[in-house]
Amino acid sequence: MKRTAFLATSASLVALAPTLAEAAAAVPGGTALVERKANFDAAHFDKVLGRPAEIRQMWEILNPNPVVWNNIKNALNGLHFGYGYPVEKIAMAFAAHGPASSYNFSDYVWAKYRIGEFFNIKGPDGAFATKNYHYPSHTPFNLSADPDNEKSTYQDRSIQTLQRRGLVMLTCHTAVEEQSRAIVKRGFAPAGMDGSQVAADILTHLIPGTIVVPSMVATVAVLQKRFGYAYTALAF
Repeated sequence: MKRTAFLATSASLVALAPTLAEAAAAVPGGTALVERKANFDAAHFDKVLGRPAEIRQMWEILNPNPVVWNNIKNALNGLHFGYGYPVEKIAMAFAAHGPASSYNFSDYVWAKYRIGEFFNIKGPDGAFATKNYHYPSHTPFNLSADPDNEKSTYQDRSIQTLQRRGLVMLTCHTAVEEQSRAIVKRGFAPAGMDGSQVAADILTHLIPGTIVVPSMVATVAVLQKRFGYAYTALAF
């Protein structure tokens, strides 16, 4: 190839290549270890978490324990059927950080980075989990179903069904960044990847509907102070 043609081709590729700023913007929360305000979608956060509601409840969890899904299911049922709050007036948020952040990871992430082995999370067969077993729904979604029917939507403890009932899943950007560096250090990432690349990969492959927040311990304070969420932490 002639030098002039090579230079022209190279210039075209450079023009098409995303800038660092564009690449960061494509990743929820950006690509820095500490998320900056410019990379946080505050408008979307306020719209979803601050929507009109008569009662708000937030669940903070650090270590994975599937018992939490039964508790959230019971809270939604109790608030609606027992206390009589309209479904659309109940705001529920899941504030996961630490190893519990894995509840927001897609099956792609679980398989690629061996999340079950990394966090010592077992699947139904007793082996290390290879996918997000708690995400998919177990029953057809039907809000007209009998809540006493154990196979109904109202007794489904899956993340997907709870989301459909209004649960908002939150992911801690800081936790993912720190975990990604540990994933690389412990040899759970493909060769050649660094922590920032792993974090970007995870943050762009979360389960649908997840909102990435700068820091979960900070977000807990924001949800309580600004929107009046009642704080719930279960002792496992």
